[in-house]
Amino acid sequence: MVIYVFLMNSLLLGVGLAMDAFSVSIANGIHNPAMDGQEKMKIAGVFAGFQLVMPMIGWGFVHFLFESFAGFQVWIPWIALVLLSYIGGKMIYEAVTGKDDSEQEDDSRDAGLSNRDIIIQGIATSIDALSVGFTIADYKLYRAFLCSSIIGIVTFIICEIGLRIGIKVGMKLARKASILGGIILIAIGIEIFIKGFFLS
Repeated sequence: MVIYVFLMNSLLLGVGLAMDAFSVSIANGIHNPAMDGQEKMKIAGVFAGFQLVMPMIGWGFVHFLFESFAGFQVWIPWIALVLLSYIGGKMIYEAVTGKDDSEQEDDSRDAGLSNRDIIIQGIATSIDALSVGFTIADYKLYRAFLCSSIIGIVTFIICEIGLRIGIKVGMKLARKASILGGIILIAIGIEIFIKGFFLS
């Protein structure tokens, strides 16, 4: 019975934590509806990886550097807001100036997000998962890792779904897709900021 409760709690944590990554995945799909399966796997994999690692970092902070972690928590909403606003603004700028279109013929990578942008998104959408370190602080190391792994797997699946939804929407929006994607990212950053800064 205890193991079922543990698994259910881990799954629910995964779903809850993956919602920001899910929304960003939709925005990414809208931004680049031509992305291939490898690109989708990379984005979902990066997001899932950060969602796995962040709770473990939080767990470690709680066990070894509690006071430092408590002080750092204040900055989490600000970091998420800045990172997502940067990527969202970059998407909107490139769509409005036509930068993506002019470079797409020379380098197909520019049609989508760079590896750096994806990593920034991964950090921004998972940084609040550091707080999960508090909720799993009483777990032994192996249990904390198992819980974090479940969170990562759930995030990967949810992000794959989000990317597919975004791609379908993006194909219908054509040139306006990147602008919408950028607006969504900025809105998510603001939502994380408000939720973390004012409602915590």
